[in-house]
Amino acid sequence: MKNPPKTRRTPDSQRSLFGEILDWMLAPLLFVWPISIVLTHYFANNVAAFPYDQALREDVAAISRQLKFVNGKPVINLPGAARAVIRSDEIDSVYFHVLTRNGRVLAGDQEFPLPDQSRLAGVEPGEIHFRDDELNGRELRVAYSYLHDVGMPPGKWVLVEVGETLEKRAQLANKIIASVIIPQFIIIPLAVLLVWFGLTKGLQPLTRLRETIEARQSADLSPISNRRVPEELEPLIGAFNAMLERMKRNVDAQQRFIADAAHQMRTPLAGLKTQAQLALRESNPRQLQNSLRQIATGVDRASRLVNQLLTLARTEAGDQLHQQQDPLDLDQLLREVVGDWVMRAVEDRIDLGFETSGPAIIRGNPFLLRELVNNLIDNALRYTPEGGQVTCRVVGHGDFAILEVEDSGVGISEAQSERVFERFCRVDDAATEGSGLGLAIVREIAGQHRASASLSPNPKGRGAIARVIFPAWHLVHPDIPPEPGGHAEKP
Repeated sequence: MKNPPKTRRTPDSQRSLFGEILDWMLAPLLFVWPISIVLTHYFANNVAAFPYDQALREDVAAISRQLKFVNGKPVINLPGAARAVIRSDEIDSVYFHVLTRNGRVLAGDQEFPLPDQSRLAGVEPGEIHFRDDELNGRELRVAYSYLHDVGMPPGKWVLVEVGETLEKRAQLANKIIASVIIPQFIIIPLAVLLVWFGLTKGLQPLTRLRETIEARQSADLSPISNRRVPEELEPLIGAFNAMLERMKRNVDAQQRFIADAAHQMRTPLAGLKTQAQLALRESNPRQLQNSLRQIATGVDRASRLVNQLLTLARTEAGDQLHQQQDPLDLDQLLREVVGDWVMRAVEDRIDLGFETSGPAIIRGNPFLLRELVNNLIDNALRYTPEGGQVTCRVVGHGDFAILEVEDSGVGISEAQSERVFERFCRVDDAATEGSGLGLAIVREIAGQHRASASLSPNPKGRGAIARVIFPAWHLVHPDIPPEPGGHAEKP
């Protein structure tokens, strides 16, 4: 038995939401952690340097107090005990010297590095400053200050410097860094575990939602309950329920179509079969021709029924090919459709007329609107006897455009005016053939155009008047054409 093929992840496949969130939480942490180490090292060195800089400042001040100026000449009295106190350090080496501006050492270490004179420019006497230097390959931190007597020129000032190596500072900085970094090795893994646990708990509603969907029957298109659903998932549940509602409408339309087709096609097909059997038994050419004529009539009737069923199924299912709606002149469209029915009206000896009242712009789908008008005119012609009249018109009425098809046919009662829009419903006293789908198609198409359809008794007397009221379409600025690709209209 072969193993089932493994599903390969394509470049466009999406990882799990859990992994995505975990990555977006941990990746910044891994990026910030080295930066935190660098910042910790920087601030630890600054913190460690501060107390030792203060000690160097005090040493410079102590030596400065031992320096006197006698007749403009510097004299320093620095006993051995004071020198020992300055140099008393178990870890670092401490150096100092007192020298004039011309480089003569008055006291201290001869090997102490001389300062860069350019860096000493602009230094005020009496102020203590700091600089970094080297001695025998070891880094030094140096505190220095200039001393002078009243009225003494800068060339005779005396420089006092005290420097020490950086071992104590480095040790203190390392202790500070260790005290900050070492706990992070415990805190960060613990934080990762807590994030993992929190994500697991936080994503449980998604798991419950998935289990709820998986447990549903394949034919269950009822809405999913949003009870105990997090606020962030409510839009997803709403969108999913809207999709289920659309699917339910499509499935219902398909089921209605199948039921309607099975119900309505049974009788025409049975009639065709009967006529064909009679034709096969006929030997009289005239009777055979009559049977064939009946078969042709039955085929036409079945063909029209099938076309109407397909049209109704497409409109109820919201066929995407027929969803686009653009501005069009309803008056012009009605004129063109009426022209297609003139020959049929002439054959039936019915006066088919068209009354124009000028352009009536609406927003609609030309294909569906032609189907709507065709069904209204066909319905009027079928129920109008010879010598009758059918008048088509479009009337503009403010924010509405009203399409009317008026006939002088059998008429309709107020009680029947609403039922006739149901599928396969025909008026009781109708003596013509029909499937009862035409007005159902009219109402469905009207609904897709935000229009209302009605059929009522003709107020002028015999017959009925079919009326469809459309919302008119207007430009926001009628005198200025819209820009290409723009939407300068309002419904």
